[in-house]
Amino acid sequence: MTYEDYLDEVTTLITEKYDLSDTAAIKLVVQAQAADFFIAHDDDPSMRTQARAEQDAQIIYQRMCKS
Repeated sequence: MTYEDYLDEVTTLITEKYDLSDTAAIKLVVQAQAADFFIAHDDDPSMRTQARAEQDAQIIYQRMCKS
């Protein structure tokens, strides 16, 4: 999937798994992006899988909401 599609998928998973609004999920993904969380994903398309999106959604939620 494209980088943009990947970010959309991670955002969608955060809204679905953690019952956050679209706005809140977008904010988390933007914050993660600003913290360079997705740099490797941008450079390596093989990292943009459904399984990785599910892992990243969990990591982002835990780091941004549970810390």
